[in-house]
Amino acid sequence: MKDDILQVAGVTPFKNFAAAAAGILALLHQHLKFQLWMVTRQEGGACIVLSVHDQGYGVNPGDVLCWSDSLCSRMIKGLGPKIAPNVKKVDAYATAPSSNAMTINAYIGIPLCYASGELFGTLCAIDPHPQPDLIRQDLAFIELQGKLLATLLHAELKAEATARSLERTETGAQLDFLTEIYDRRGWERLLTLEETRCQNYAVPAGVVMIDIDNLKQLNDTQGHQAGDLRLKRTAQILRRSIRTNDMVARLGGDEFGVLAIEVSSETLENLALRIEQGLQEANIPASLGWSIRDPSKTLQFALAQATQRMQIQKRDHRQQQI
Repeated sequence: MKDDILQVAGVTPFKNFAAAAAGILALLHQHLKFQLWMVTRQEGGACIVLSVHDQGYGVNPGDVLCWSDSLCSRMIKGLGPKIAPNVKKVDAYATAPSSNAMTINAYIGIPLCYASGELFGTLCAIDPHPQPDLIRQDLAFIELQGKLLATLLHAELKAEATARSLERTETGAQLDFLTEIYDRRGWERLLTLEETRCQNYAVPAGVVMIDIDNLKQLNDTQGHQAGDLRLKRTAQILRRSIRTNDMVARLGGDEFGVLAIEVSSETLENLALRIEQGLQEANIPASLGWSIRDPSKTLQFALAQATQRMQIQKRDHRQQQI
């Protein structure tokens, strides 16, 4: 007879990083009573709110704040302490633009780092009222919560990298028969999955759109075999130009797309210029547009922006041929 499984009331694990962050922020609020607790990601010039426990400031997950205006940016530079019971007594904090934009009279900030030591973001709190100096004694407790979050974050980001690889393998059946890169269905599936990561972890991503100029004219004058050869050559150049984590697809007809992962604005532009140069060297006329994902918007919005910029360049190319 099969033994019954013993069930007891006990501590159960958090489902994911988001749930752990919410639980830790609620605990810290209960312990220290600060009105606003946040987990943020620092990306470029943005401070992106991933998780929040707010009792009056009106801050929500997904909000994008200016990193250089924040007290956290000054804390990271070592210009102020991790715990400031009275912000007015710390010049770097008192003069920060965010102190003028919001009523901040007490501050806590703990760096959250990758395993490499590179900054991911912060675990931080603010309150409109000065706090007793005794809260400095809680630094070790707060830092421990930050280390727990950083540990879970590291493990989850590694798992997401594995999941991304598996997703691409599973999407491998959705290939364009001519160019042997992802087709539109594969593109849309991977774009949707990556948008979820962007929302959960503020992963920076961007889109490059490519449209081959005069393909119809080539088909009409030299035959579809010549057009097919140009499409295959374009796919080869795109595969050669992108980075390991990036994804390229043929979206139909003469249009291609590149989804760039973990990318800055500068890196995305360099990627687009590398693609453009490769196409020019192969004597393939094309129009390009690219856009980085705005943390407050979506990859679909970036796709629309990149497409619009590509269409503007295509129109300019046509006018130059007249």
